[in-house]
Amino acid sequence: MLTQAVEDYLKAIYEFQAEGGKVSTTGLSEQLDVAPASVTGMVKKLAKMKLVVHEPYQGVELTSAGEKIALEVIRHHRLVESYLAEALGVSWDKVHEEADRWEHVLSEEMEDLMDDKLGHPTTDPHGAPIPARDGSMPRSKLRRLSELAPGEAGVISEVNDHDAELLRYLGELGLFPAVKVRVISSAPFDGPVTVRINGDKHALGREVAGQILVEPLP
Repeated sequence: MLTQAVEDYLKAIYEFQAEGGKVSTTGLSEQLDVAPASVTGMVKKLAKMKLVVHEPYQGVELTSAGEKIALEVIRHHRLVESYLAEALGVSWDKVHEEADRWEHVLSEEMEDLMDDKLGHPTTDPHGAPIPARDGSMPRSKLRRLSELAPGEAGVISEVNDHDAELLRYLGELGLFPAVKVRVISSAPFDGPVTVRINGDKHALGREVAGQILVEPLP
């Protein structure tokens, strides 16, 4: 049975894999704020359901069936975020938490109605791609703002949506998807990254700059 917990685990594993990182039980424990023993038990359950493959000390990987479910949950989540933002005017720092609740109960009928109402959006309010109805997910080569060298520029494509306080801060600076940003300087030893946005300069902490994905400009 696909419980909310099962869906949460599959989504978390997919997000880890999308970042190219190894999906460890320790990482899942931290991401989901669940005790390591509980994570181990759930991973074994998911393996029996043939939704993941798990080898001790080798990490966890989604099967095709597990990935299909994860993408459906992510589609629900990001469509709900878009609906809340565009149809109801909810600010981008408040839609994530609400969508976490809706994603598990949204019917296919409501999913299609939202999609039609919004004009079939391809990204959510934070710039994250919305999986297509057939389960496909567009791939793009993006870089973290923190990785750009001084003088390089890019267009913001996506901002991490897991921290409402961070989103409010970035919103105050005007760091939204589709905004052009240029790196002016990058201090060594994990120092701040100074960027120019619409003529204004802002110094961003290295960790903050790492939460912003950009499409580099030539």
